[in-house]
Amino acid sequence: MTVTPEHPPAPDRRLVVASVPADHAYVRHLAPLDRPGPVRLDDPPGEDEHGVPTGHWWPPVLLDAARTERVDADVLHVHFGFEGRTPAQLEELVATLRRTGRALVLTVHDLHNPHLTDRTAHLAQLGVLVPAADGLVTLTAGAAAEVERRWGRTPVVVPHPHVVPLDEMPSWQSRRRPRRPGEPVRVGVSLKSLRPNVAAVPVLEGLLAAVPQVPGTTLEVAVHRDVLAPEHPRHDPAVVALLERAATVPGVEVRVHDYLDDAALHAQLVALDVSVLPYRFGTHSGWLEMCRDLGTDVLAPDLGYYADQGPVDVYRHAADGSVDVGSLVAALEAVRDRGPRPPITVAERERQRQEVAVAHDAVYARAVRRAAERVHSH
Repeated sequence: MTVTPEHPPAPDRRLVVASVPADHAYVRHLAPLDRPGPVRLDDPPGEDEHGVPTGHWWPPVLLDAARTERVDADVLHVHFGFEGRTPAQLEELVATLRRTGRALVLTVHDLHNPHLTDRTAHLAQLGVLVPAADGLVTLTAGAAAEVERRWGRTPVVVPHPHVVPLDEMPSWQSRRRPRRPGEPVRVGVSLKSLRPNVAAVPVLEGLLAAVPQVPGTTLEVAVHRDVLAPEHPRHDPAVVALLERAATVPGVEVRVHDYLDDAALHAQLVALDVSVLPYRFGTHSGWLEMCRDLGTDVLAPDLGYYADQGPVDVYRHAADGSVDVGSLVAALEAVRDRGPRPPITVAERERQRQEVAVAHDAVYARAVRRAAERVHSH
């Protein structure tokens, strides 16, 4: 329902939230476990440049001002997917929301979009959305501080909820192999389809140099099959050559596979002791949270705010873009000597899920009040 000063949401009426996107594990897991929570609308089907439905939420049509004006919601909550909109288009969206009395909530997941090497456009888009948002959320204190430095707005910090379904966590965690401190470690790195923030060559070269220095350590390298196909846009001959060399190294296994569904991906990760995030830039990571749910330790680069999200071991990128091998060796030795970290429990994730839901309720309530007061003041 559109918020106006004459018809504010009744205290006993559930708010209606249009999320961009709605069909995402993070967004689904904002809902409380013990009560209804806000009504969260389904994604309208995405449309290509000719207006033909794509069959999935991308590209998100709710970022189009004319389409959003027709949606009956109190709040538009933007998470991802706005890289296809110009700052001028986002300004038009903001103007439409204000004219119709609706609230805008933004979660700053990324301060550097992992799909774009150049962050200039992303920061310009955030430069429209962050100042205009009636409610502002991010996932870590470090990211909140950066938002405040850049735009003078202080987001509410709400941790990333679980990724693996709560009822599946115990069974996945029970599949982990026992490992005592000092015992050999199985390390994995997934390159997937080489999205722009994946530092495939530096990280692989670093791991191939570091792993032999930590006796007993084995390495599994996973990559999507399309990377090996010359006709694919993400094909990289340098990566293919390095994968071919890696496959000849004792203790290294290269796994080439198609896109994995959740069950196959969880099975792959739960067989590892530690998963390496192979990134050269980024902010937060759902992969990190998925590993925490499964009980797999995480080795993250010293950038973004990965270390703010949860307990991780850290490696460094050198000034020339290579990976500091000494930091990899030290991190792998720490993982070996410490033994596995205790996995996060279902009870901890349930408690966090409830806190996340309460925090979002408060953000939405303040945002709706702010939007209504703004309409009233005009």
